[in-house]
Amino acid sequence: MTEQRSSLAVGMTVFAATMLIVIGVLHALQGLVAVINDTFYVVGAEWVFEFDVTTWGWIHILVGLLVAVAGFFVLSGAVWARTVGVIVASLSLILNFVWLPYYPVWAVVIIALDVFVIWALTLHGRDIVAE
Repeated sequence: MTEQRSSLAVGMTVFAATMLIVIGVLHALQGLVAVINDTFYVVGAEWVFEFDVTTWGWIHILVGLLVAVAGFFVLSGAVWARTVGVIVASLSLILNFVWLPYYPVWAVVIIALDVFVIWALTLHGRDIVAE
C-alpha cells in the first residue's frame, strides 16, 4: 500500500494559505490607512463596538500580521497551522463584522474571503489517501 497526497486536499490547502496571506495584507493596508488618515473612514450611526479609527487601525494591523503569518505556516504544510488558520480566519470574520459601519463593502468582501478560507481548511479530513 502506497500513500500519496490527495490533489484536492493539497489544492484547497494552498488556496486557503494564499487567501490567508492576502487577507492579512488587506487587513494591514486597511489598518495603515486608518492610522495615517483617520478621517478616511466615516461613521454615521452609534454602534456597540465604537473605537477611535486609529485604534481600529492598530487592531487591523496586528490581526493582519497574525493572519498573514498563519497563512505562511499553512503554506509550509504544518498540520497544526490549519487549526490556527481556521481560528484566525474566524477572528478576522468577527473583526470585520464589527468593522461594518466604518467601511461596509470592504468588510463584506473580507468576510466572504474568510468564509472561503474556513471552508477550504475544513473541507478535507486527511491529506493522505491510500491506494
